[in-house]
Amino acid sequence: MSPLFRKIVLAAAAGTLLSGGALAQAATMLPPVHKFGSVEYLSGGVGLDESRAIEHASTQWPLTLEFAARDRQHADFLADVKVRVRDTHGHDTMKATSDGPFMLAKLPPGRYVVDATLDGKTLHENVVIREHQPIRAIFEWPGEARSKAS
Repeated sequence: MSPLFRKIVLAAAAGTLLSGGALAQAATMLPPVHKFGSVEYLSGGVGLDESRAIEHASTQWPLTLEFAARDRQHADFLADVKVRVRDTHGHDTMKATSDGPFMLAKLPPGRYVVDATLDGKTLHENVVIREHQPIRAIFEWPGEARSKAS
């Protein structure tokens, strides 16, 4: 084996080990997974490490929800948002309260209505979940919001 080839193999092996370590570290930064019926979900994103871990994991979850309040100058991330997901028959598929500005949910393929409520103001979003096609729904309330989670 030539010295150059040996260096390339060693560098590739080190890169693989380092990226595996980064993935393992990101997984440990995720908040706990909860269940509503058969639907798994997690919520959080308070703090840079946790929000990065959730962002990285979101590619493996069918639905990502994001919560913020926006005024003219900037947006603030929110927590304590009441979330209700209903199927096409109006049945509750998931109900939860967010622990941070992000919520990931493992919903089966289908059409859903997502209601997100903060301080008595409810926003609605229709979503379609398709196999292996993660989607994101962003909920923004105008102005100042009581439940900030920067």
